[in-house]
Amino acid sequence: MGNNKTIKRGLTVSETITITSMLFGMFFGAGNLIFPVYMGQMAGHNIWAAVAGFLITGVGMPLLAVAALGISRSNGLYDLGNKVGKKYSVFFTCALYLTIGPLFASPRCATVPFTVAITPLLGEGASETLALAVFSAVFFLVVLGFSLKPGKIMIWIGKILNPVFLCCLAIFIIAALISPMGSIDAIQPEAAYQSGAFFNGFLEGYNTMDLLAGLAFGIVVINVIKGLGIEEPGDIAASTVKAGVFSCLLMGIIYIFITMIGVQSRGITEACANGGEALYIIANHYFGRIGTLILAVTVTFACLKTSVGLTTSCAETFTQLFPKGPSNKVWTCIFAGVAFLVANLGLTSIITYAVPVLMFLYPLAITLILLVLFGRFFGDDRRVYVSVTALTLVSAFFDLLKALPEGARALLHVDPLLEAVGNVLPFFGLGMGWICPALAGLVIGLIWKAVKK
Repeated sequence: MGNNKTIKRGLTVSETITITSMLFGMFFGAGNLIFPVYMGQMAGHNIWAAVAGFLITGVGMPLLAVAALGISRSNGLYDLGNKVGKKYSVFFTCALYLTIGPLFASPRCATVPFTVAITPLLGEGASETLALAVFSAVFFLVVLGFSLKPGKIMIWIGKILNPVFLCCLAIFIIAALISPMGSIDAIQPEAAYQSGAFFNGFLEGYNTMDLLAGLAFGIVVINVIKGLGIEEPGDIAASTVKAGVFSCLLMGIIYIFITMIGVQSRGITEACANGGEALYIIANHYFGRIGTLILAVTVTFACLKTSVGLTTSCAETFTQLFPKGPSNKVWTCIFAGVAFLVANLGLTSIITYAVPVLMFLYPLAITLILLVLFGRFFGDDRRVYVSVTALTLVSAFFDLLKALPEGARALLHVDPLLEAVGNVLPFFGLGMGWICPALAGLVIGLIWKAVKK
């Protein structure tokens, strides 16, 4: 009976605030600013349908990812992927970490502050290519230094940066509410958002990469909750959701305001090439160069912290996956070097080429999370995991091909194939051709399980 009294079933108020802050810090960075503001510019008066879709993939799904890790008692992404198979788990873990690390998310961390802070300062005739090379070289040398010997930099920046970041953001939001740049109702949506704004917002949420980050880093939150004395899987999941709801509410509110500001900015400018440019125009409109400087410093430090976290996490993961391979320090140098090279493609190019990869990885992540969350209904049978994942993988590959830039598709001569697939696969034109194959895989898996039993 004494043992029963020692069982801890939930978080205290202070612990909930701590986990809430941790979740927010994990998921919300500079990238989470550039995509909602850009979506707002594109969506115009169809903002609310777009926001609804964005909140599902940008807020709800990351929370489900963390909850799935807690419920399944998994020790991380590799352990979770093993429900499908070991070889698949290695492939998926590597693909996911490379995406949120050196190939896309980490380079984006360098190009966002460059776009916001450096590009506007370049005079006529100045080489933007050379400036980006110098800036990104310095950026990733600093990242490398902190990643090799992180010390307390993550804690220091986290404690100082998050309040400063939110305060600066609050100033911009309040200014926009008091003196809007334009009327939302008067802003016409761009062609892509004139119809299907919800689905476009849903897909735009992919760009935050927060669902992938939730799978990669969610185990950190789970371990913290376990360390606070909560042991039962149901209690862990409940505590995660409890803290996550507050974090998601904060993120959701910020997303809504930022998207609104993005729409209003169309009153003073045309749709920009990316959200970084839009942020600069908005900051300069309200506060001139001082506002731009504050935004630039905040975004730079936010991106620096994120990039250090991504680099160290990727190095640790690859060291564990390949124990006979390079050391942790060598992996760290490799990932920092690759991120530097990719960063020099520029923000717009990074976003352009990240989209096809995310169109491939997100369906695999979504189906894995849903299978884990509802696994008790089919006994977590591996046959169900395999059949759903196999059909999702094939259909998501077609979504990847469809999302490639026009020039790349022409080079591969895939347009006739994609047209044929679009004629038979529902929702393919909306970028979600994986839904029906995934459902078919579920049915096949359940039948396979029943027959074998």
